[in-house]
Amino acid sequence: MIVKMRKVQAVVRRVDSEQLLETMHDLGVLHIVPLDPAQAVAGAEIAMSLDSVRRAIQIVSEIEPVEPVMDITAREAAEEILAIQRTQAENDNRLSSLYRQLEQQKVWGDIALEDFEILKSAGVLPEFYLLSKEGANQVQAEFTSVIQGDDGGKVVVAVIDRSGNAQVPEDAELIPLPVKDNPSIRAEAADIDSKRKQSTDRLAQLASFIPELESMQSELEEKALCSIASNGALTEEDFFAIQGWAPVDKCDTLSSDLEAAGITAGIRINEPEEDELPPTLIKYPKWTTPIKGLFDMLNTFPGYREMDLSAFFMIALPIFAAMLIGDGGYGLLFLLLGVFMYRKLVSKMGKEGTHLLIVFGAMTLIWGILTANFFGLGPETMARAGGFFVDGDEQATYAALRAGDGMWATVGQVMMEAPLWREDSEASRELLIQISFLLGTVHLVSAHLRRALALLPDQRTLAEIGWSVILVSMLGVIWGMFFESAPVSSSVLIGALAGGLALVVLFGAPDRNPLKRMLVGFASSLLPLIGTFGDTMSYIRLMAVGMASYYIAFAFNDLGATVAGSVAWQWALAAPIIVVGHLLNIALCLIAIFAHGVRLNMLEFSGNAGVQWSGYAYAPFAKIKT
Repeated sequence: MIVKMRKVQAVVRRVDSEQLLETMHDLGVLHIVPLDPAQAVAGAEIAMSLDSVRRAIQIVSEIEPVEPVMDITAREAAEEILAIQRTQAENDNRLSSLYRQLEQQKVWGDIALEDFEILKSAGVLPEFYLLSKEGANQVQAEFTSVIQGDDGGKVVVAVIDRSGNAQVPEDAELIPLPVKDNPSIRAEAADIDSKRKQSTDRLAQLASFIPELESMQSELEEKALCSIASNGALTEEDFFAIQGWAPVDKCDTLSSDLEAAGITAGIRINEPEEDELPPTLIKYPKWTTPIKGLFDMLNTFPGYREMDLSAFFMIALPIFAAMLIGDGGYGLLFLLLGVFMYRKLVSKMGKEGTHLLIVFGAMTLIWGILTANFFGLGPETMARAGGFFVDGDEQATYAALRAGDGMWATVGQVMMEAPLWREDSEASRELLIQISFLLGTVHLVSAHLRRALALLPDQRTLAEIGWSVILVSMLGVIWGMFFESAPVSSSVLIGALAGGLALVVLFGAPDRNPLKRMLVGFASSLLPLIGTFGDTMSYIRLMAVGMASYYIAFAFNDLGATVAGSVAWQWALAAPIIVVGHLLNIALCLIAIFAHGVRLNMLEFSGNAGVQWSGYAYAPFAKIKT
């Protein structure tokens, strides 16, 4: 249920402004809307401090802390962490520069600049030229020596000629002496490396301040909220005013709460105007709270004047997830993971998300039992393992399995009793398609009936009933396209479609003018009429993705069995293939839940229910929960 909101405006004397904000902050009921949006920002000093603490926490959050004894405050720790990060960045850049310099002057090897000074003082300082191998033979001087080759096919030649009459080819390139020699560069790089290690060790020590830094972050966030509220208020010489949205049940006591705090305030409470969009606060029925984990993850909210669909999502999404995963073994894993790692998952996913995982697991386990599928193993697998499989003849295979004995036969016979399993694989596929279409039609019809209930006593309620009739009729059309016989005659389907369309045209756009009513109703129904076919067909993905999951699991099982062969020790090679294959399949199943299961609810169902998810969350001005 979407909680009704009221617009609250409070005015106090200027001297009571801080007390008003403190009291509102303690009450935690008002979603503040700035009277001066341009000024509704945190103070510069608070914003800078908060940004620094957040960055400091982010830097050390992945570092394993040690427990040193350090006589510094959390603020000093944050400043030191940021300083170390800046220094580390500078050191990284300097190291990269040094390594590039080493690469560029590798021709000089390990020669030190002092060696050149010694040669210079002796009057025999050589000059160095880069030239081709052929050109090196043309150099004429007192002394020449090829000292190193170049990657480009050229060589470096050292030339000494005290007479000054040396002859070198015109294309020779004089190489100047390096400003800094390679040994010195390596020494500097080693020194920087040592400092980086010391900085890393220091960060590990500072990481022990994370609890204090997080506490400091919470305090600064509280101050930032108060600063934003204060700056966004209307401030005059004599008075101070704030406004915002509050749940209707909290508005009745607001004046008395302020009086109890010793604040004399003028309070005005109004209904939302048509052009105003209050925030959305959903009061979930207890049994639907797990679906809140999904909405929080997607950060989506229905508009204030739209409908709360949490109950429909809580029913439909676990069923869709079970069909998309399609494997009872995977469902058992999710269920056990949620139960035995409950506390860890709650810390990561929240209580609602963890409960939703458990519900998904339980529903998928039930679906696996109904369809006889566990980790890609079914009656066919039991028949193969027990030697009852007859290639190309399903009827003979399962007849032999039913008549067989032993462990494989017993397990296979139990699995064959699954209500949704069929000996004929084609019949099994058709049954899953039928279930998908039936679920889709029920899902979409429930969307229109929910919308009809919300519109009562508006005439458009009849249009929603008309859409429900059209969807049921469209199911009959699709059924006739996919299967040999339609559930009813074509004349009945045409009559139902015509009747449903008539309700939509006549009551979809109510107007006093009958002609305008019919023209607007007909024009606005054309695209949605085509959409009903596509929306219903869209639910076939439940069968298709679920069967794809089964065949992927089956393929990896078969590959593992092929690798293992008949030699027992070779299962050590097959096991990783099977495990990795199933982990990959599970990952694809989780993606499918969002790509298909969530889509069917957020797009097809919500579109038919008229919910555009255009809302934003109710975020009261209150103490931050940690």
